[in-house]
Amino acid sequence: MWRESTVARRFVAAMLGAALPFGIALPGSAQTAAQPYAVPVESTVQSAQDYRIRQGDQVALTVYGEVALTPTSPLRVLQGGTIAVPLAGNVSIGGLTTSEASDAVARKLRKYLRDPKVTIAVVSVGPIEALVLGNVKVPGKYTLPPPARLTDVIAAAGGLGPTDGAFPDARLEYPDGTTGTVSLQKLLHDGDTASNVTVASGETIYVPSPLLLTVEVLGAVEKSGDVQVREGDDVAMAVARAGTSTNQQADLNHVTVTRSLPNGTKKIWTVNLYAVLKKGDSAQDVVMNKGDVVFVPSAPKHDTLNNAGNLLFGLGSLIRF
Repeated sequence: MWRESTVARRFVAAMLGAALPFGIALPGSAQTAAQPYAVPVESTVQSAQDYRIRQGDQVALTVYGEVALTPTSPLRVLQGGTIAVPLAGNVSIGGLTTSEASDAVARKLRKYLRDPKVTIAVVSVGPIEALVLGNVKVPGKYTLPPPARLTDVIAAAGGLGPTDGAFPDARLEYPDGTTGTVSLQKLLHDGDTASNVTVASGETIYVPSPLLLTVEVLGAVEKSGDVQVREGDDVAMAVARAGTSTNQQADLNHVTVTRSLPNGTKKIWTVNLYAVLKKGDSAQDVVMNKGDVVFVPSAPKHDTLNNAGNLLFGLGSLIRF
């Protein structure tokens, strides 16, 4: 009678094994003796049905009714996404759900067992390793605890580098080779939490730097000639990079910007830089394009109305690189 009851319980355990939470054994089943470690039961990322196993994870493997094939400690997912299964050898489970991984191991064991019943559960999730490049303060590879989001990775890299105007779109390259973009303007400026995507291990994040443009600044500045400005910089920044001092007698009311257009013609703006700097009148400003020519004329010596020297000297504080 006892033998029949034990056999019946083992049969039920084998048939229902895939539906039983790992770590819960029916009385008298072989799983009880082969399960010395527990699997977390809290609702975490690794318990989600759509979670896909990756390198660095630790998984619990149970082959129901086969004590010798059930490891007594978790198996680490190795580089390449494989685990070493007793008798079956290396089995690739990287990128699979726990259900798919269980089926993959069972298929390998069918060479040796008639109808193996296998369950795989994720005991712990491996760390996130992400490569951060581009306009961050400390580019490099970073290891973070899971789950890691885009802001976590940027923070690990020291935050963004100098940025003019709106934040750029970060470019993401996923481990499978596909790519995507995330608007850092929406995420960091607008507070759009939906843009704070999770980062997968092996992912590369690239933050574009503002493009460097060469413009020419002439006239009442310290160093006439070519200067480099960032994409999005305006006339004030171009003049600041050309060098300023209180000795300059500049007419800030009549700064000109000359731009060569694709059709061969030229467009000329007159910028009241005095209004831009003193009154914050951004409507008077012009954003620089590659090849622009900025001319700062000299003011009559008796014209001290705009206090040009002091304003030009203050332009030095605008320089960010």
